[in-house]
Amino acid sequence: MQFYRYTLFNTPVVTSLFRIAAGMVLKIRGWKMRGELPAVRRFIIIAYPHTSNWDVPLTLSICLMFRLRIHWMGKSSLFRGPLGPVMKWLGGIPIYLNESRNVVPQTVAAFNDADELIVVISPEASRAHVQQWKTGFYHIAVGAGLPIVLGFLDFARREGGYLNTFLPTGDLDRDLQEIKVQYQGIKGKYPEQSEY
Repeated sequence: MQFYRYTLFNTPVVTSLFRIAAGMVLKIRGWKMRGELPAVRRFIIIAYPHTSNWDVPLTLSICLMFRLRIHWMGKSSLFRGPLGPVMKWLGGIPIYLNESRNVVPQTVAAFNDADELIVVISPEASRAHVQQWKTGFYHIAVGAGLPIVLGFLDFARREGGYLNTFLPTGDLDRDLQEIKVQYQGIKGKYPEQSEY
């Protein structure tokens, strides 16, 4: 797994220009931001719900407005062809399904080697309705001793940001239930595709 050094989030002049543009677009579209982030430099952000292609640009815009330097995980097909380098520059990390068993230990190792690293992961791993969340984000957080920031996009209220910071206990089932409870009432662009 490769975390790219130069991305949208750490290219000084370009980052500032994109932040201005993101702020204008969010304001024009009527989106508000809310929440606070932990006072640490390494954490996982859950991106929930993920029901639309609009989730990625909105999430990137909100992260820009919060002045975060993020990386995000996406399926490898997003990185094919001429858009591949653009997706990587936007902070994307391609995940190859046939090699997905290595993602957790590689990401834990990357966190352990970094002074500052923020990775955004959709627990649904798909825009389609899923029966259960993928738990890689949780195992990465436990393995590297990280907090999990509960990121959200609520299309019904036109709000996005961060609900809370969750410290995993190691009890996967109990922790997932507690995390999911905090997302009740949050509506994606296509709410029928999300769990709640």
